[in-house]
Amino acid sequence: MAKILILTGDAVEALEVFYPYYRFLEAGMEADIASPSVKSLYTVNHDFIEGYETFVEKPSYELQSHIAFADVRPEDYDGLILPGGRAPEYIRMHEHTPAIVNHFLDENKPVGAICHAVQVFAAVAGERLKGRELTAYAACKPEVEAVGATFRSEKVYVDGNLVSGHAWDDLPGFMREFMKLIQ
Repeated sequence: MAKILILTGDAVEALEVFYPYYRFLEAGMEADIASPSVKSLYTVNHDFIEGYETFVEKPSYELQSHIAFADVRPEDYDGLILPGGRAPEYIRMHEHTPAIVNHFLDENKPVGAICHAVQVFAAVAGERLKGRELTAYAACKPEVEAVGATFRSEKVYVDGNLVSGHAWDDLPGFMREFMKLIQ
């Protein structure tokens, strides 16, 4: 049975980490939540309020991580999930993130990136995504283009081993496509 790595940190969008994690467990897979250090992560939820021109952020549930980035052996995993929220903006700067993420890209293993997760790619992928196509939260279109990829407006988009999603409300389709690659 497959073993999946979920790479995240504080301020991860709650739905984008909980939904995949429990979906993998439901399917009988192993799933490890990795963060910069092993800790109780503070998740957030993003929502839209009438009158605001962008989303708002509210504190959500806590979630225990299982493994620190420094202890991740990416070769032990069959796939990678990168949730969104604000976590991607700071985990991309962690010293171990490039080696972890690039392993999955280089080995053509399934990679799922949703919402703001493309910010991780902007810091670690180098030329690996040049010529690829992916979607993300619309405000992240510049990050998609900065890695040399083409931004797709679809809610969920699959390009080979890369499954990308627009936002948390697209999780059913995002997970359905990722599960096809991992099983």
